[in-house]
Amino acid sequence: MRLTFGNDWHATVTADPLSIMPRFSGNSVDIAHYTDVKERERFLRATFGSQEQLWETPDVLRFDPDSRRLAGAEFQMPAESASAEDSARVTPLPAVRPGGLRADEVRDFRLEVCEVLYRTPGDTVLTSLRDRDVLDEPLEARIGIALDVALLIQHGTVVGWSLTDPARYLTQAFAAPDPNPPFPATRRLLTECLDLITEPVIDDVMDGKPAALARLRTVDQALRTQHEDRSRADALLALIVNLVEDHRNW
Repeated sequence: MRLTFGNDWHATVTADPLSIMPRFSGNSVDIAHYTDVKERERFLRATFGSQEQLWETPDVLRFDPDSRRLAGAEFQMPAESASAEDSARVTPLPAVRPGGLRADEVRDFRLEVCEVLYRTPGDTVLTSLRDRDVLDEPLEARIGIALDVALLIQHGTVVGWSLTDPARYLTQAFAAPDPNPPFPATRRLLTECLDLITEPVIDDVMDGKPAALARLRTVDQALRTQHEDRSRADALLALIVNLVEDHRNW
């Protein structure tokens, strides 16, 4: 299968997906070996593809210049969360076909971030789509480029991505996720945090509405007092820390 990214950049699906465990910070999904900022900078210099530019942060797909095979990826979370009714239109998703990518040519390109986040009940799958118009027609395929991370395809074009079981991959910055399964409390708090950082709830928080601020304080307290699954709880705290600090005196 030959895929189109943007308007004029292409890659072919191969038989070898990335063997890298994804990292989910709540703000992005990263699939890469680097463990700090300097290693990431070296990785970007040694590869080609899509990357952030001054004042903007598109999605990142990086390829090895010799083999032209996919070497790593970073996907930004959309700011807007679709309603439950709209999210129901996404399912059922096509079955995942594991596969890597091989660029048709050694050339940089731009990969726009997705605009809308679609969530299943309990946030067992997060689906990010380029725009709402994608759902006017069926999705044709899901290419699993790494464990539980897939690209969504429509008419041969990449129109989004999905992450299955996001709670399992919760972590901070460059740290590897906890290999143990997440606790049920962590899964519930992930849903609360995703509500708080996406529209429409974040608008209520920023407007200082009492119910939204009370919800923020409750989640913050629950995460600080959760004794089990601490690494994931700390990752969720980092996700809402700026909101908590900005509204501490409200």
